[in-house]
Amino acid sequence: MLAESVQTTAPAATYMERVMAATPGDSRLQMCIQCGTCGGSCPSGADMDHSPRQLFAMIRADMEPEVLASNTPWYCVSCYFCMVRCPQEIHIPDIMYALKGMAIKANLYEEHVASDLADSFVGYVEHYGRSFEFGLATRHYLRHQPLQLLGKAQMGLGMLSKDRLELIPTKIDNIEQLQAILERAKEIEEVGQ
Repeated sequence: MLAESVQTTAPAATYMERVMAATPGDSRLQMCIQCGTCGGSCPSGADMDHSPRQLFAMIRADMEPEVLASNTPWYCVSCYFCMVRCPQEIHIPDIMYALKGMAIKANLYEEHVASDLADSFVGYVEHYGRSFEFGLATRHYLRHQPLQLLGKAQMGLGMLSKDRLELIPTKIDNIEQLQAILERAKEIEEVGQ
């Protein structure tokens, strides 16, 4: 009789556990050592209100509303440079995608900024097979922060002088193959909805 009266409910998952569960595959989020390499590697880091490192610390501290309201996941351009440089091999862009999904479900995001940046990035990938950083950054700053564009000019000129920035987008070879793959992915996604 005593055994029947004892409830066996699992403890509520922490916010970190929920983020890890929402991230496809093994995110390795629990492995973060707070080194800051991710933020130092991020081309969008200056525009983020929290670096990925800070965001991960906030996740550990169960600061769910603050994390989901952060612009950090929306400024991630999925270049994977942070993941390549991460000493713990944390799947940072995948975590950012999971956080975007969680923010959408919670209705805690700035839709116009998020969709503009994502649409621009996807448009470049679909048309050229790669991101076009100059166009992406210019379009973003002109639409959302036009006064800050002038402050970025010196950095842009420095990157141009060292051949680190292209003024004109270039297509990858065999772009038709990538476009066929992307089109098929859209068809599969539509069937699943």
